[in-house]
Amino acid sequence: MLETLLIRSRAVPPEPPRRRGATSVGPERDRFGVLKAVLSAVPWLQVGLGATVVLLAAMVPWATDRMLTAMDQQILAVDVRGEFVGDSQTAIERAAGAWIGKSYFATDLADIKAELERRPWVASAAIKRVWPGRLEIDIREKKPLAYWTDGRLVSRSGELFSPPNPEVAGKLPRLAGPDERVRDVIGMARTMSEQLVGYGLGFAGLALEQRGAWTLTLSNGIEVVLGRDQVEQRFERFITVYENRLASRVDEVSRIDVRYSNGVAVQWKTDVAQAAPKS
Repeated sequence: MLETLLIRSRAVPPEPPRRRGATSVGPERDRFGVLKAVLSAVPWLQVGLGATVVLLAAMVPWATDRMLTAMDQQILAVDVRGEFVGDSQTAIERAAGAWIGKSYFATDLADIKAELERRPWVASAAIKRVWPGRLEIDIREKKPLAYWTDGRLVSRSGELFSPPNPEVAGKLPRLAGPDERVRDVIGMARTMSEQLVGYGLGFAGLALEQRGAWTLTLSNGIEVVLGRDQVEQRFERFITVYENRLASRVDEVSRIDVRYSNGVAVQWKTDVAQAAPKS
């Protein structure tokens, strides 16, 4: 019976022996595999290029500032150009001379422009840098069209300005009216002046009263009273009457009033002389 039991015990296979020092590596392999997959999915070339671009972009302002600092120097000279009537090249050079000795790069050209354009005669100033240490200034002066009500000048663009030397503008027509109506006066003056030339008459001035009445002055001294209403039609009537009746006696006429509906009233120079008080 003992023998039978022994035989049965041999039929059970023994457990295979384990190798000494052996460990399981399955989970570790899975973890590193995921990490490798993540790293392999990153576009390293694009990341590197992007980082390089960002670094260079950050360095450009610093490098530019360093370069300009190294190149910077003082403004040494100012050149002024332009056609001058009211102002002078010397005076503008003297005014711009305040910037000589200032930083060539750090000086704000807009400040110079604003300062020069505050001068009464200056319409615009263009400033540019010329390396290594010079400024070039181009000045455009206001072009006076006429004298205004109180001795001021009005430019061709319709701007009123008050220079200290308006007389340098020379002989110009005289316009008058409320400041806010300056463009209306200029427009009417241009229209009348162009028509007068065709009849050999010169334009000397035009006044618009506060209440809206117009008075034209010819270069021969004749005043033409046009009033407030139907000014264009009355001006045409004056032209017709002058051409048909008054052209041959223009030297005798002092004043023409065309505010009448059926004609004009003429004041003769002889009437003025007779009405004058004797001393």
